[in-house]
Amino acid sequence: MHADQTDAESTLSTRLRAATATVHEEAEHRGFVTALMSGELGLDDYRLYLAQLEPVYRAMESRMPQTGDPAFLSDRNLDRSDAIRADLEALGGTAGVPVLPATEAYVARVLAVRDDAPAFTAHHYTRYLGDISGGQVIATMLKRHYGAGDEHVSFYDFASAGGPVPIRRAYRAALDGMPWGAEEESRLVEEARLAFQLNAGIFDALWAITQARDAA
Repeated sequence: MHADQTDAESTLSTRLRAATATVHEEAEHRGFVTALMSGELGLDDYRLYLAQLEPVYRAMESRMPQTGDPAFLSDRNLDRSDAIRADLEALGGTAGVPVLPATEAYVARVLAVRDDAPAFTAHHYTRYLGDISGGQVIATMLKRHYGAGDEHVSFYDFASAGGPVPIRRAYRAALDGMPWGAEEESRLVEEARLAFQLNAGIFDALWAITQARDAA
């Protein structure tokens, strides 16, 4: 094994990715996600999903920067709330669209840990780095399967923030540069696992809605 490979494997971002790989994959393979990505649903179903994300991002972006934060927590170029709201308006607005109990639980957890930098970073990492990475695939599938336009998927457009690849590199570098010890890293990892589970809870709730509708 080369020295540079050993160094890469010892970084915080690499360890975090490895520690959350299973729960990440489990969330990505929920029935709602699979159906949406394969063209079996519709833009109204995506609108319902996006309406769940809006309060989550509003909660995350309401946090004031704190001393000792990773740099990306105060990077307002990454904020998604305005883009989500614009996409929702383009998709028909939110009138009559419920905020689900699973979403409320997610928001409550984000607010509960916002003064704990490693724990809050776990939620930021789970959502924003996912938008920068897998979100690009979601945007492509929405356009391919449902005829979505750019005005429906601005949530995933990070061009004004520098583009996905540079952002990912800077994000991971900032995370790797944090002077967190074993206890902080443990909180980061455990909270990231919980964040993926909370996302999965929303997917499950959305899937139950679509299944009940189709069975009616």
